[in-house]
Amino acid sequence: MQGQNISDIIEKYLKQILADSEQVEISRSEIANLFNVVPSQINYVMKTRFTIQNGYIVESKRGGGGYIRIEKVNLLDDVGVIDSLIGTIGESISQRDGLAIVQNLYNNEVVNRREANLILAAIDKQTL
Repeated sequence: MQGQNISDIIEKYLKQILADSEQVEISRSEIANLFNVVPSQINYVMKTRFTIQNGYIVESKRGGGGYIRIEKVNLLDDVGVIDSLIGTIGESISQRDGLAIVQNLYNNEVVNRREANLILAAIDKQTL
């Protein structure tokens, strides 16, 4: 695991769990203990790696019986997710988030390789 930071390792672990199901519920403190990190590190991974742009919806409940629920979303099956994604974009979007969205659209077969490449060319900073 040389060359990977702890956030990458936690992300990989959670994605392995999600490989078997569309949704998983985890305890923030249990995952933090498993990787010997503070719970805020788990929050960071959730906020940066499991976003709507990357194809996930995350629900969180804090407190004694708190949990984090991570759900993989299928863009083709859920119009509400598309609406949420559009709302997230708003008037502008960062290059990083744009790339993540296009990758997610391609992974979910909403766009093909050619269409994805056209979108990427159109949103590239150097295009403008």
